[in-house]
Amino acid sequence: MGTLSLAGLTPQTRLTSSTSAPIAGQNSATVEVREDVTRGIAKYVVAGKYDDLPAAVYKEARRTLLNWAGCTVGGSRHETLDAAISALAPFSGPPQASLLGRRERMDILHASLMNGISSHVFDFDDTHLKTVIHPAGPVVSALLALSEFRPVSGKDFLNAMVLGIEVECRIGNAVYPAHYDRGWHITGTAGVFGSAAATGRILGLSEQQMVWALGLAATQPVGLREMFGSMTKAFHPGRAAQNGLTAALLASRNFTSSDVGLEGKSGWANVLSTTRNYAESRSPAVS
Repeated sequence: MGTLSLAGLTPQTRLTSSTSAPIAGQNSATVEVREDVTRGIAKYVVAGKYDDLPAAVYKEARRTLLNWAGCTVGGSRHETLDAAISALAPFSGPPQASLLGRRERMDILHASLMNGISSHVFDFDDTHLKTVIHPAGPVVSALLALSEFRPVSGKDFLNAMVLGIEVECRIGNAVYPAHYDRGWHITGTAGVFGSAAATGRILGLSEQQMVWALGLAATQPVGLREMFGSMTKAFHPGRAAQNGLTAALLASRNFTSSDVGLEGKSGWANVLSTTRNYAESRSPAVS
């Protein structure tokens, strides 16, 4: 499943060349600074409408949701979930949301974490082939938890899901493969943006609030490839779901962040990747 086919968008003309940011142990290099990337994505998410989704995208969205549900239920009895729930359940708040495949309920932040972990335990979840992001885990885990607390229509749910997946994969496109080669688990580091965008859309964030939500997401990257082969790999999409939902909730109450969280000199893309192509992150609607 690729982002261009999922959201019905068309390829962009390359806006800038990829440039290198200085990192420890490397020679000095150019840092690319733009001022429109985070806001452009925020505009796209706030404006995106369900009625604009092509029929093929609607079909793929339903398949993605079904795949996520199957993977999450399938992983729900794994020892990874048992350990996580045992450790954190005593500190969970009100039982607001379900843990798929289990009887326990937790507050929406912990439920998004647990369902995100469960969805990735067996690594059978959907994959964006260009970046190897598993996009549904961070997005749907957060959306489902929020939707149990704040009911939404099926159309709004699917629209938010598509927007969130589009955002995380486009951001991933902008820094792959350099970001991944540095050792970051891109499902977690890019997935947090998908979660923030999707849940922010359900919360009805304004453009400025969405900018803040994306900035809050940018400051919460999670996932090192060193953790592959351990329980912590599945933790990454779970924490991305939880962190993105936290970002959207904070932004909904006007908790501020940088307006250039993605593209700023010390922002996410320049700090976490040695190259970036911001054209890959943009939508035709906001170019």
